[in-house]
Amino acid sequence: MKILLLIFESFRFAMQALRENILRTVLSLLGVTIGIFSIIGVYTMVDSLESNIKGSLSSIGTNVIYVQKWPWFFGGGDYPWWRYFRRPEPKYEEFKYLKENLENAQAVAMMDFAGNVSCKKGNNSIEALCQGITYDFTEITEVPIVNGRYFAPQEVESGRNVGILGAEIADALFPSSDPIGQTFKMKGQNITVIGVQERKGKQIADFGGEPDQKVFIPFLSHKRIFSSGEPYGDIVLKGMDNDEGLFELEGEATGLLRTKRGLRPAEEDSFALNRPEAAAAALGQLFGTIRTSGFFIGLFSLLIGGFGIANIMFVSVKERTNIIGIQKSLGAKNFFILFQFLFESIFLCLIGGFFGILLVYILSFLPLGSLDIILSSGNILFGVFIASFIGIISGIIPAWQAARLDPVIAIRSK
Repeated sequence: MKILLLIFESFRFAMQALRENILRTVLSLLGVTIGIFSIIGVYTMVDSLESNIKGSLSSIGTNVIYVQKWPWFFGGGDYPWWRYFRRPEPKYEEFKYLKENLENAQAVAMMDFAGNVSCKKGNNSIEALCQGITYDFTEITEVPIVNGRYFAPQEVESGRNVGILGAEIADALFPSSDPIGQTFKMKGQNITVIGVQERKGKQIADFGGEPDQKVFIPFLSHKRIFSSGEPYGDIVLKGMDNDEGLFELEGEATGLLRTKRGLRPAEEDSFALNRPEAAAAALGQLFGTIRTSGFFIGLFSLLIGGFGIANIMFVSVKERTNIIGIQKSLGAKNFFILFQFLFESIFLCLIGGFFGILLVYILSFLPLGSLDIILSSGNILFGVFIASFIGIISGIIPAWQAARLDPVIAIRSK
């Protein structure tokens, strides 16, 4: 009961200070508001951007390894580009070999891309990204079908001219009819539509191409239509759930590929094993740097606001010295006076923090294309914590000064 009474009294004094010095208080709170807005605004933008980009990365698979000619990261050493250039592309027969012999993989798939491919149906046409895939591709990353079906194994193995359309491709080629079972022309070939993907919308970064503007066809069909000679592309390996770090899969795949390519023990690998997690980790470091920079930029505004709040508290102690003396003469303990002024300082900073968070929340409704700004509860709590901390730092010295006043001398003050 005493604690509630203490909080109520402290709240009453804080509101009285606000009403009596409204202009001074508002000007002092601006620093806290701008500081919280800067920090939480940066954190919210970075979190939203990171979520969007990592969502795009998930579209190329999770817990997977890509077998490719070129590495995604070259590292800091001196490695002449021509060594990578001389490497062979992963071949279809290597894909079949890995599929038959890998024991630490849930799924093995192969894929290849052809960009800016013209798709036509009557008078309707659109440019698309055509991706050739093998049957197990759907186990590497989800291919959500809303109309029709996925490929049958025999369609993939025989390389039939069947396709799964992205939502925008389906709308452009078949604006007023059901595309399932109909055909369209691509590179002079008739492709029969067997499925339409769920609409996903645009993202900041579409790794592997924007799904809504993509056409999936069987891998062998893709190679027959777009290239000649021995089929090649990217091999994708999905690891077991209990293979932490995919070290077992990486070691087994490395050994099998070196055996298949006839590499001697002293020879270096003629292939790259790339992981989406590596790109995610690099992005995470970048976003962490941006968060830290934003925090210190906002901290300067917070410090200015903190000095303003501290100034208010020193003035408040000076103006209420007589009242403090009366309270202490009536039996008020030092902690009561200390808490009273400390609560007032924290309360003022929380008001400034509230308006800073409110500004971020309002800005989250601004349309920014494919980027959805979401103010998370974690960032709100962080903003409240920072505002409270600044309130404690700004008010602790004035509150301690008030608590240490001699009641007799305080009552005599005017």
